[in-house]
Amino acid sequence: MKHIAIIGECMIELNGKPFGPMQQTFGGDTLNAAVYLCRGRTANQDPANIQVSYVTALGSDPLSQGMISRWQQEGLDTELVLRDEHRSPGLYLIQLDDQGERTFLYWRHQSAARYLMQHPDIDGIKAALSHVDMVFLSGITLAILPEQDRMDLLNLLAKLRQQGVEIAFDSNFRPALWPDDHHVTVKTIYEAMYRLTDLALVTFDDEQQLWGDNTPTHTLNRLKTLGVKHCVVKTGADGCLVEAHGLPAQTVATTPVEQVVDTTSAGDSFNGGFLSAYLAGYDLVEACQRGNKLAGTVIQHRGAIIDNIYTQAALIS
Repeated sequence: MKHIAIIGECMIELNGKPFGPMQQTFGGDTLNAAVYLCRGRTANQDPANIQVSYVTALGSDPLSQGMISRWQQEGLDTELVLRDEHRSPGLYLIQLDDQGERTFLYWRHQSAARYLMQHPDIDGIKAALSHVDMVFLSGITLAILPEQDRMDLLNLLAKLRQQGVEIAFDSNFRPALWPDDHHVTVKTIYEAMYRLTDLALVTFDDEQQLWGDNTPTHTLNRLKTLGVKHCVVKTGADGCLVEAHGLPAQTVATTPVEQVVDTTSAGDSFNGGFLSAYLAGYDLVEACQRGNKLAGTVIQHRGAIIDNIYTQAALIS
């Protein structure tokens, strides 16, 4: 069995038009990936092959308890979810335009997940992480933390990697989450993170915005110089560019989608689909093919986490 721990934040999601029809659910980049990873185990026809643990902090309120119950129904292990008696989950509102592109409003500054590293029980989480096979996190995981907590997390990841834990990272750059001098701050943090990363699952648009990369190949080469062993650069409708340690880069194309409804969880679902294959022993190209296929299905439906019947149809067919 492979055991992956995914660190991040899940928030209450409102999806719709202000003062109009609104759907309430939950979501967050790494949580979305965790759910799709769990669903991918079913597609592997060996659900026990991968244990998926989510690492975060929630409140003791009914919304927090409702989220945990839903995660457990998806097969997600919640033993590493800490409860904060003084805080609650963050909240975000998604607004969509006619092309399915989204804009967000967030209320998360005092969320329980932001103070995960300060929780009285965090030492138990640190100890548990030393026994997993992989830790996955994103740039949002890093961005929401106070500065010292962010450094504490990087130091923890360095220790885990020394102990043989594989580290996977999606940069998922969101400028609004970083200070005004974010280009200096983020580059410093991301460079440190990449030097700890075994598997990078990044989006070219994000990398280009931050680093000024000209092409996905430029991104891939930059990551390699920082010591990343396996690189996947997601390129939207074009699929992705992938390179394994010691092997030449390869483009993995995706099937065009005629009608895009909602791009909210495109990259997250790719990550979940990819990791469900990668941890099950598929090679990188096969894992990218699964990620592409799942993401292409997800963007044809509204919301970050689509109905499981559509997920399974994409993963098994």
